[in-house]
Amino acid sequence: MKQLIFTLFVLVFATQCTPNENANESDNTSIKENKVVEDNANIEKKIKALSKQKWQWMADKNVGELANLFDDKSKFVHMSGTWKKDRELEIIEEGSIWYKEATVHDVAVEIFGNSVILWNRITLVAHVRGNDVSNEFTVTEMYQKSKDDWKLLDLTFSKVRDTHEIKH
Repeated sequence: MKQLIFTLFVLVFATQCTPNENANESDNTSIKENKVVEDNANIEKKIKALSKQKWQWMADKNVGELANLFDDKSKFVHMSGTWKKDRELEIIEEGSIWYKEATVHDVAVEIFGNSVILWNRITLVAHVRGNDVSNEFTVTEMYQKSKDDWKLLDLTFSKVRDTHEIKH
């Protein structure tokens, strides 16, 4: 008889605990999902601000800040060629391309773990080979988290019409 009462007690206790454990798991999953959404919103905001700051550094020819932002293996794709970090910094510093003003019309961001791709549709006013030129571009920027900093891995200019839209 004692064993029957003990068995019933264990069964009742087990059924009482199971829903609560599942509820806790559900609560923890919900908290984790909310944290990911919150973290992604913060990452998106930070990357947008960093991209905007990058355009200003390029306009100011601030190669010191850009050298910190650009990953050592970063690539830059322009209408006239593709090159690495050192060449991009040299071009900016000597002014063979002076990014005078980038007017950003549209921005889209996608987050992939510790990597982010940002697309800007811009009107770029630049001084190139002695002439001021204005072009419409969609610029693709790829960033990756490196320790506590974000590093730019790729910057690709794609010439587009001024009616071009980035679909979100």
